[in-house]
Amino acid sequence: MKTYNDIYIEIRNMLRDAGIESYSQEARLIVSSVSGKNSQEFLRDLRLYTSPEIESKAVESAKRRIAGEPIAYILGEWEFYGLPLYVTNDVLIPRADTEILVEAAIDLLTGFKMGARILDLCCGSGCITCAVAHELPASRIIAVDISHAALEVCRKNIALNRLSSRAICMQADAIAKPPAGIGAFDMIISNPPYIASSEITGLDSSVRDYEPIWALDGGDDGLKFYRGIIKYWKTILKEDGCILFEVGEGQAEAVGEMLLSAGFRSVSYRKDTLGTDRVVIGRY
Repeated sequence: MKTYNDIYIEIRNMLRDAGIESYSQEARLIVSSVSGKNSQEFLRDLRLYTSPEIESKAVESAKRRIAGEPIAYILGEWEFYGLPLYVTNDVLIPRADTEILVEAAIDLLTGFKMGARILDLCCGSGCITCAVAHELPASRIIAVDISHAALEVCRKNIALNRLSSRAICMQADAIAKPPAGIGAFDMIISNPPYIASSEITGLDSSVRDYEPIWALDGGDDGLKFYRGIIKYWKTILKEDGCILFEVGEGQAEAVGEMLLSAGFRSVSYRKDTLGTDRVVIGRY
């Protein structure tokens, strides 16, 4: 019989020897997950003996990680903006860059439109919906995606974070006309696919081989979804409403020009931690 610490050391060594950079952290996450323990419980029980089944599950998870599968998919969960989220390979793994989009939305609404009606287009896992709804308790949000599988993940995350009274899901195409009767919104937030089709094959294998390509592919120039969303969905923005986009590196200026050409009265930008314009904000 082995202790939790024995298994942790075994998994840590497997990951280290395979060149996994954050091998210690990921080993803790794997053993905690297969044991059904949170981090505090895992540390508390390190010296306790556990079953061969736990070891077997941990080794299998480590093998998946060594093969290149992202740790979030192996765990089936991830944290975003301090909130727990379910993730499957039907949705993109929430990333830190998207927290800048959330922060921008919260800053724009706090103290001005706390009870805003918000639309999250291309919602995926629902990470944006959950974060904004959690931070703005009077807001109401509709999360939209074309993928039924993604919407199932989003619904689970809304329920997990006890936001079902204020956030709902709807299936629709972001580059087509909005569904009839959807109503008007104070804010549209979107992190759409924005990688040019020709660049997909050059992505890191952990992204290209495991994350949903349809949620990454932004067409020939990466801007297809911005054009479609601005064309079709600006019509449901209230007067003085705004639209917030996350954009890829080098895309901010082009998206800003699209917004101004479509009649938005002003455009501003938010930078990421590397100084790249990551969020484009258009005021209608």
